[in-house]
Amino acid sequence: MKLVCVTGLIFLARVAAADVCQVTIEATDQMRFEEQTLPVASDCSEVEVTLRNTGKLPASVMGHDWVLTKTSDVSSVANAGMGAGVANNYQKPGDKRIIASTKIIGGGESATVRFSLGLLDPKESYTYFCSAPGHASIMKGRLVYRPSSAPSVARNEAM
Repeated sequence: MKLVCVTGLIFLARVAAADVCQVTIEATDQMRFEEQTLPVASDCSEVEVTLRNTGKLPASVMGHDWVLTKTSDVSSVANAGMGAGVANNYQKPGDKRIIASTKIIGGGESATVRFSLGLLDPKESYTYFCSAPGHASIMKGRLVYRPSSAPSVARNEAM
């Protein structure tokens, strides 16, 4: 009986671990994300995004973060964040349009954020960007996912 219980628990642990998908994205001193699209598998329930700043410059000079919003909210969220300042990672505190975000990091640093795909609507388009002033205009990409219940990949055409 113990063997059956232990085997069952190991199986459940593997299933639970498979629901969290991990992706890594790199940012550079040239104000770009190396990945323009982050695909998320249909069997994921949560995503853990790790941002790695592969540059050499400190956060005060060329810091980057990773912010996820609906594509239609990118400009307004980025503009609101400029007024929030570096102390708030150029993200307006309490901004409900931000689905997930990391802190601003400098060269050689990394930051990780984890969020539920249940926060996303398969009929929406999602964009990730860097909220440092002026970066969002060129430093952005698409998060593409397909929930197992969705008939097609989420629209991500307009950036």
